[in-house]
Amino acid sequence: MTLLLTALVALAADLTAGGGPAWPQWGGPNRNFVVPAEPLAESWPAGGPAKLWDRPLGDGFSAIVGDGRALFTLYRAGSQDVVIALDAQTGATRWEYRYDAPFTDHCSFNEAGPGPRAAPLIAGDVLVTASTSGMMHAFDRDTGRVLWRRDLAQDAAVRPCGYSNSPIAYKDTVIALVGGDDKGVMAFARRTGEVVWHSQNFKNSYASPTMIELCGQPQLVVFTYGEVAGLNPDTGALEWMHPHVSEMGINVSMPVWGDDGLLFVSSAYNGGSRVLRVRRDGGKTQVDEVWANQRVRIHFGNAVRIGGVVYASNGDTPTAPFAAIDVNTGEFRWRTRGIARASLLASGDRLVILDEDGQLTLAVPEDAGLRVLARAPIMKSTSWTVPTLIGTTLYLRDRQRIVALDLGRPKG
Repeated sequence: MTLLLTALVALAADLTAGGGPAWPQWGGPNRNFVVPAEPLAESWPAGGPAKLWDRPLGDGFSAIVGDGRALFTLYRAGSQDVVIALDAQTGATRWEYRYDAPFTDHCSFNEAGPGPRAAPLIAGDVLVTASTSGMMHAFDRDTGRVLWRRDLAQDAAVRPCGYSNSPIAYKDTVIALVGGDDKGVMAFARRTGEVVWHSQNFKNSYASPTMIELCGQPQLVVFTYGEVAGLNPDTGALEWMHPHVSEMGINVSMPVWGDDGLLFVSSAYNGGSRVLRVRRDGGKTQVDEVWANQRVRIHFGNAVRIGGVVYASNGDTPTAPFAAIDVNTGEFRWRTRGIARASLLASGDRLVILDEDGQLTLAVPEDAGLRVLARAPIMKSTSWTVPTLIGTTLYLRDRQRIVALDLGRPKG
């Protein structure tokens, strides 16, 4: 395991008093939607896995993060956004914070509404959130006390179609894509919100930043309006940049990194996909394009890599087939129907897939295709939020409710 992944695992373990499982950020402990294998049941009753609790929640798509004791997400109530902390065991409200978050949608194609869309970030004892309008808040995660707030729309030019980037923690900073002249990416002091650095002229997109490591050097990878780039996370200095153009800059899915130095990048709207080989040579970062095509196009969902294969819903429409893509060639290993456009996570070699119709699938990806172990309709309305798995408890939300399910093997 690399030094960077070791640090991320240590951060996740520190989030609970006993060092238990946690999902502290967009993408989980390692920001790649992959967790170690859990003892998951291989079959479910007809109605699906056992429901631990179920409660209403306002509109929005913000993913659920948690520290083993509490869960955190955001929802919409009229013209306000609400940050909510829930008891992980019961779903009861621990605390809420409401604030005005006016949002005007300037994009006629936009079906998502006013959000919120970005996942919260747990960074030690601080919880950081972002609204569709670009309002960023930091809270004491136990009490909900506001530590600081920033209006990213005033800091720089946030995309008018809605802010969706989930921030990332690095050392004592929180880094976010903002957009604009010399403020394409900004780093804020975790406890005060003070600007630590601002850098680059990137226009913003919807994709969240991630972190990679090259020869012991961490790099921040950002997928912006028309490019993918690597920055020094301590200073914001540009290490490398490669173009990736899509219509209206709609780049949504977070890039996927592998220990083999391959970075998978994909978007819809004629953006297509490409794999970049990123490496250090002579003290500089070198980037080579391995392949690029228009056959692979991930819309708003996420992708998961296991070994040399990337798994994702492929295509711009609700009928997008679920696909296995060879990361070295860009060729399909297989495609399968029966799963609508979906988001997913991996537990070991198993995939937990939630499609936008609310159908939940547990499956094992194999060379010949997807071997489905269990499947059940769970959610009732549009389900565009990626699932969260903490231990063997799965947390799901749609545009009306939040649900906790027990995916563990039966006792006894």
